[in-house]
Amino acid sequence: MEAVREGATQKRNQNHELNEEHCKSEIAISGDRHRFLPKAQEATLKNGLRVIVLESNHRLPTFSMEMVVLSGGLSDPADMHGLSGATAGLLREGTAKHTSKELGEQLETIGATLGANSGLSGFTSGVTAAGLVENFDQVLDLFTEVVRTPKFPADEVERYKSRTISQQQLIRGQAAFLAQERLSQAIYGVHPASLVIPPADAIKKITAADLARFHDENYVPNNAMLTITGDVTLKEILPKLERAFGDWQGGAAPKTTIPAAPAQGAARIFLINRPGSVQTVFQIGALGIERTDPDYAAMAVMNRILGGGGSSRLFLNIREDKSYAYSVGSGFSSSKYRGTFVANAPVRTDATEGALREFMNEFNRIRNEKVSPAELDNAKRSIVGGFALSLENPAARLQNIITQKLYDLPANYWDTYPQKIESITAEDVQRVAEKYIDLNHLQIVAVG
Repeated sequence: MEAVREGATQKRNQNHELNEEHCKSEIAISGDRHRFLPKAQEATLKNGLRVIVLESNHRLPTFSMEMVVLSGGLSDPADMHGLSGATAGLLREGTAKHTSKELGEQLETIGATLGANSGLSGFTSGVTAAGLVENFDQVLDLFTEVVRTPKFPADEVERYKSRTISQQQLIRGQAAFLAQERLSQAIYGVHPASLVIPPADAIKKITAADLARFHDENYVPNNAMLTITGDVTLKEILPKLERAFGDWQGGAAPKTTIPAAPAQGAARIFLINRPGSVQTVFQIGALGIERTDPDYAAMAVMNRILGGGGSSRLFLNIREDKSYAYSVGSGFSSSKYRGTFVANAPVRTDATEGALREFMNEFNRIRNEKVSPAELDNAKRSIVGGFALSLENPAARLQNIITQKLYDLPANYWDTYPQKIESITAEDVQRVAEKYIDLNHLQIVAVG
């Protein structure tokens, strides 16, 4: 969740003047809409647990919640990458009160969901639940069990390890995975973000004691925040949250050192032979930006024009004009360390050379020439329009709030987001393209 990736679709519109006025209108409307939507309410329990509640449309009697734990894959021991993911993956497999089967049966009876996840190169883990408001108390009870008192039964741990290793063996036969893994290694070197999946040897080493220790050290109230949205109010559920989590204790919040991304290496090309392939899978990329980088908005606009959707340059060239690939695009990720900018496509084997040439042509064009007014307006309109639509979804709005908290963004960040996008100029687009699509540092991976 915390590693943000941008890459979306945009629509064509040939009328530049209409686009410009429509874009400005959407900017104003979405900014005003966000400012006047109900704001999240916050509280802190006696044990230090932060609570954020966002009321949604009360016509839908549903709710969702997430316990955001401020420890993820970056908190894994150096010799046990995947421990945070295994901890999250096994939270639901038995608690102090219920077996995995019993938890599943109770959730099915009330039509609720409950799960957990943790990114391998991220700095958070999340436990999520959702259901009908009439079942809030029952869901909260099960949610509390999973967060506070997981048991990590030995048989479930062994099943998890066996299943994970089997899944890894399967995906290692996929060209897209091989390309992604090699690109991550080329860009990040020994940084934890170089890992796409945890090493099998590390998974094999994990024990129930390791999981319990990671949970006890990291799943503590002053290292977490509880977020809830739906047909609920803070006033009505705060007493319930105090009963569920008020006596939850733990040690001091662990300190995770987030390593800086390494310096960019020289440009390289990696060719991975995969006999029998009928396509060549390209992954082309370089280091990008941190989430708090002032270039974030400009990167979003640049990416939308270059490869962020069905009217992007890469799509129109490599798919529509040349018919080299069915899908092609670009995107960028950002976190508390520098993310990546990546362009990718699976292309016909006989089009390998031509497709790479067109990738490079488009990289050079957006670096060396200013984008047209129509392209710029369409990209900004698409981004702002997507943001405006997201405001209809309380869960998306809550994720925005979580992002603002995790990255210490200004309190009015999302109120002013449309204006940030609108302020981007053709010069800004060219500047970030020159800076982050640096051909002297570009890593090119081809699998086929």
